[in-house]
Amino acid sequence: MSTAPSLTDPVALAEALIACPSVTPASGAVFDALEAMLTPLGFTVERFIDGEPPHGPVENLLAVRRTGDGPHVAFAGHLDVVPPGEGWTSDAFQPERRGELLYGRGAVDMKSSIAVFVAAIAQADAEGTSLPGTISLLITGDEEGDAVYGTRALMRHMAERGVTPDVCLVGEPTSVQRLGDMIKIGRRGSVNMWISVEGMQGHVAYPHLAKNPISPLVRILSAIEAIELDQGTDWFQPSNIEITDLHVGNPATNVIPAKATARISIRFNDLHRGEDLVARIRTLVEAEGGTLRAMISGESFLTQPGPFSSLISEAIAAETGVTPELSTSGGTSDARFLSALCPVVEFGLLNATMHKLDEAVSLADIESLTRIYKRILSAAPTLG
Repeated sequence: MSTAPSLTDPVALAEALIACPSVTPASGAVFDALEAMLTPLGFTVERFIDGEPPHGPVENLLAVRRTGDGPHVAFAGHLDVVPPGEGWTSDAFQPERRGELLYGRGAVDMKSSIAVFVAAIAQADAEGTSLPGTISLLITGDEEGDAVYGTRALMRHMAERGVTPDVCLVGEPTSVQRLGDMIKIGRRGSVNMWISVEGMQGHVAYPHLAKNPISPLVRILSAIEAIELDQGTDWFQPSNIEITDLHVGNPATNVIPAKATARISIRFNDLHRGEDLVARIRTLVEAEGGTLRAMISGESFLTQPGPFSSLISEAIAAETGVTPELSTSGGTSDARFLSALCPVVEFGLLNATMHKLDEAVSLADIESLTRIYKRILSAAPTLG
């Protein structure tokens, strides 16, 4: 019979979560494991499943603990992971300590950060230094997937319960070279667009009896390639448009195809809105007789440097001696949704091995991050 891990031991908690296979969308056992950690700490835990195929169903968890007057500090994260792939040295869902590292899918992105936050609370409780106020955990099973019924559904659930954090710490792996060297105060927005041009199939020797869709598609893509969206801002790099797919699927050399398609992806800063970018591209596409379908994954956001980012930076510096860079680089995260609720800052472990084979985290970094998160919680009352 397995023994429940000590709630003050972040490595053991991380191992317990890693040991639950949870390829996105995650549900079941991994949420059972987290709930078993939170309930003894006095959290009220609610789990719910939302959505229908193809983007659902998705399991999410909301845990809240109120201990008197004070600020409401939320921690957000995800229990789902990307598929492990073939070629691991050991079983991706059998956590293994080798040397100074803990291996397993989710060790970095981001089960260890969730375990660390739980351990930080348990340690503070044991030391009598718990945050006077409200602590919540906002945990989704669909950050690595479509994110349609993940954090956005969780936020709707929070609104129904009247749960509104004052600040939110997202435990994504933001560190680059060493723990604490970077925190994220914003992210660019993301939109994908699918372009389709219909033609008329025919023999290449009789072009007047056919209509080639490739030519207008090439003109559309050429016009898109010529766009310079901006040159960046004080906090964001320039927005960029990338052609990510081009497809005709014509196996014959003597046939004019009936259809040609392409896909583009735009990562944009806070000078733009997703709907405006879609409208701009749609105009180019429809001018050539094409059609456009778009999916906005999220808008850009920026948490202006202030008390919350300063508190986190000071906790990092006190523990590691590192002054973190405030950054908006990288891909998207669920912080893009949570920014609508309150100031959001992302900070977590080194991101060097996330999504890779033999994903691994430093055992020392897990312990250091626990102390940093505990400092953040102990200093949070100053935000009020």
